[in-house]
Amino acid sequence: MNQVIQHLKNNSRNILLATHTAPDGDALGSLLALGLCLTSLGKQTILFNESAIPEIYRFLPSINRVVRNINDINNYDTAIILDCADLERVGRSSKEIYKNIPTIINIDHHITNTHFGDYQIVDTSASATSEIVYYIIKALDIQINFAVASAIYTGILTDTGSFQFANTKREAFGICAEMVELGVDPHFVAQNVYVTYTLGRIKLIQMVLDSIEVSENGRLSMMALSQDMLTKSGMKPDNIGRLINYARHIEDVRVAALIREGKPNENYNNDLKNFHVSLRSDGTFDVATIAESFGGGGHASAAGFDITSTLQNVKKTIMDLAEQL
Repeated sequence: MNQVIQHLKNNSRNILLATHTAPDGDALGSLLALGLCLTSLGKQTILFNESAIPEIYRFLPSINRVVRNINDINNYDTAIILDCADLERVGRSSKEIYKNIPTIINIDHHITNTHFGDYQIVDTSASATSEIVYYIIKALDIQINFAVASAIYTGILTDTGSFQFANTKREAFGICAEMVELGVDPHFVAQNVYVTYTLGRIKLIQMVLDSIEVSENGRLSMMALSQDMLTKSGMKPDNIGRLINYARHIEDVRVAALIREGKPNENYNNDLKNFHVSLRSDGTFDVATIAESFGGGGHASAAGFDITSTLQNVKKTIMDLAEQL
């Protein structure tokens, strides 16, 4: 960490901070927290995410600082990539970042991290990347204000599943308690992230629940989300987080999968489609190993991968996993 701290203090002026597409609470929390703190040090910072901000995170202070396009990429001397197991998770801009920005700093907590970049702070024992960012901010000797505290709290809260996941450690509670002391209202955050549903979301949940299939041994559940469902519900792809939990919470289920149909790709015929498969485990099975075998990644209890195939073949591939459970 010391090398990163020294670089940020002494060798960086124009910094691009970026995180993965379809951002979750930890991605946005770590992005905002570190970006705002580096700005307070007098650094020129741009906070980038290729995707639209999900509605449930638009309550975060300074969320409007996050942009979807990078201008004059040659102007940046440092890129900080947050919560990404590999640089490609940033999206279409990853190659330009790699080619044009001299120093890349990799900050992450995924066990599948490829250790890309010139500097790495990868702590797989951390509950969230926002937790690692908290320690970086402390090392930079920057006072945490309300906006930063809100971002850190939200990042840790969401990546621990409201402190329910196995990655929840004592440090996570301690950091969040400190953020509450700084003014974060847990009820307000929870209301925004978990409680308030639009009518469109309720309609989408109903359709997705109808798609649930369970393996013969009862240990694997699977649900599918199509583009047609999104159209009928009026929901945007960026606002569908946590749907998989409905399948994961079925009694006796050890692994749950959400198969999400992507937008049509003109390079493939009508039988082949792009899908993103999200995997969740109750902790008894390492889904990261499955995701890695398909070119994806993640944690032992939460992982995912992209695949181009037919829905029928994807479903069979997932259902075959039940034999290992």
